[in-house]
Amino acid sequence: MEGSVIFAPLLSWPLVWAALALALVIGLLALWRGLGGWGWRALAALALALALANPSLMRETRDALSDIVLVVVDETASQRIGTREAQTASALDQITRQIEALPNTEMRIIPVRNGEDDNGTRLLTALSNALAEEPAARIAGIILLTDGRAHDLAVTPELPAPTHLLLTGEPDDWDRRLIVRNAPAFAILDEPVTLTLRIEDQGAAPESGPVPLTIAIDGGDPMTFTVPVGRDIELPLTLPHGGMNVLQFQTPTADGELTDRNNTAVVQINGVRDRLRVMLVSGEPHAGERTWRNLLKSDPAVDLVHFTILRPSDAVDSTPSEELALIAFPTRELFVDKINDFDLIIFDRDRRRGLIPDDYMMNVVNYVQGGGAVLVSTGPEFAGAESIARSPLGFILPARPTGQVFDQAFRPQLTELGQRHPVTAGLPELSGVDEDGNPLWGRWLRLLAVTPDPNAEIVMADESDNPLLILNRVGEGRVALMSSDQAWLWTRGFDGGGPQNELLRRLAHWLMQEPDLEEEALWAEPQGQTLRIIRRTMAEDAPQVTITQPDGSTVTVQPTEVAPGRFEALFRAPEAGLYRLTDGELDAVIAAGPAQPREFEETIATADILSPATTATGGGVVHLSDGTPDIRTARAGQSAFGEGWIGITPRDVSRVTALDINALLPPWGWLLIAAALMLTGWLREGRRANA
Repeated sequence: MEGSVIFAPLLSWPLVWAALALALVIGLLALWRGLGGWGWRALAALALALALANPSLMRETRDALSDIVLVVVDETASQRIGTREAQTASALDQITRQIEALPNTEMRIIPVRNGEDDNGTRLLTALSNALAEEPAARIAGIILLTDGRAHDLAVTPELPAPTHLLLTGEPDDWDRRLIVRNAPAFAILDEPVTLTLRIEDQGAAPESGPVPLTIAIDGGDPMTFTVPVGRDIELPLTLPHGGMNVLQFQTPTADGELTDRNNTAVVQINGVRDRLRVMLVSGEPHAGERTWRNLLKSDPAVDLVHFTILRPSDAVDSTPSEELALIAFPTRELFVDKINDFDLIIFDRDRRRGLIPDDYMMNVVNYVQGGGAVLVSTGPEFAGAESIARSPLGFILPARPTGQVFDQAFRPQLTELGQRHPVTAGLPELSGVDEDGNPLWGRWLRLLAVTPDPNAEIVMADESDNPLLILNRVGEGRVALMSSDQAWLWTRGFDGGGPQNELLRRLAHWLMQEPDLEEEALWAEPQGQTLRIIRRTMAEDAPQVTITQPDGSTVTVQPTEVAPGRFEALFRAPEAGLYRLTDGELDAVIAAGPAQPREFEETIATADILSPATTATGGGVVHLSDGTPDIRTARAGQSAFGEGWIGITPRDVSRVTALDINALLPPWGWLLIAAALMLTGWLREGRRANA
């Protein structure tokens, strides 16, 4: 119970002060004139002023509140290496027993764990949140149980009490770390790319000579090198294939180092072609020729060589050759000397005219069988006697003409195989579909009847199932045949148009064996710690996928069909690292999360990061390798740290539970006092007059 006098004036304070001033003036005037009893009248005026100020006695009933000690416990991944976890558990147990023995003191334990975003140890963020939930006046002390590797120093809160750092770890701890200083996201195929690596020792590391370093690409057989420690290493590599290449670097675990989690680094580099070299041979000018040229020239990564045969050399034409032909057709240079420099050769309505001898066409056949790509876009000439199907090129074409030409409108359709094939899958959705799922794209006006090769893949046809787009593999290369020259109608928007650019782009990339357009493919897309496993296949079902985790254990998942030819499964990766996928036919490698989480970038315990904030509060740093300190109480302003002990500051905070306010005197009491004082003054003045 505590009491105090307060004032609750009956009038506003300016009027009360005015009344006091008036009483003072009257008293001074009476004194100046020498009137008897002036002092008693002045006291009466003061009593009336006090009555207007209404003094009251306020009594508070208070309950004492306990002091709070915040104990922030670092439970992140770096705290589970070496002896740190045991040190933390032992220290927390002793701290708990000591604080429980203190009178009127509570303890709040604040655990700090890793999230999924690889932000490291958010120790000060957790402390800030805890301080926001507790009254600052009740905080008697703060204890941080950690290895000191906090990654959020920028959000250090204002610390209202002595803060102490209890540091885990041993003085002789050391660790070896593999660092990738420089690794590009993209690299050009067939050109070396330079990566900068470094192996460094941290802490109380012993003397070390060169150490082995292994490099594996896509989980294949590793290559081993011997590299020095503590020096940057420039490593030139040539990517083996296009698309994503997963490179894993690893140095073996040394005796005595804290952890091997930072002995591995994974880099993903996308292999791309420098320039796509394409040769377009147009047999004659026609409406679709410009479409081919515009498509290929619009891609800055394409080097296009385009020749249009304006007329054959034996044609009867009065136009002088020097005015008709821009340059001589370099047949030998293109089809003998530099044929293997091209990534794709397109024959657009070409025919046999003697300009390209059969021996040169045979070079094209050999080019395809060795891994090249040929696309043939046909017109009516393909069905006649001058058809290039009658040249050696016919040996590799996926279909042969029957001689029949359909000069009537038709709407291209995807075959059942085409709905699953990556070249054509999903094309209808680009232009929209009707209620029955039929594409809303425009019609074409001509189709050549062909007989497809038994091994070819028919991905597009007309409404009567006459083949329109046929694909095939020949040796190491690929060939495609489009049995119509009307694709340009989609570009011009005829009858609503269609996705011609996307179709031709996919077709060209499939022919050039880009990994993204393989019919049979297995890959995974990381989304944080979740892997989206994708299996593309032309089969009706996808086999199970076996996942080999970083610790060597295996898990099996069954992908389900989400679109024709596309099967997916989600897998929650239990930890960051390299995961290997296989379904018995295809293999893939994917890195989930960083190979070296932020927690393991710097693993040696240190007080350098947090000690500036703790010492500013009067707290200190204690190495738990020397034992857990005693907890004592210390008065505010005194040192709260000493050898073998840390201090907390009792706050003596209380809470008001009841409040009682009573006037010192009732109004009639003040009036009685004032009347008595005035009467005394009057009597005093009368006695003086009689004298």
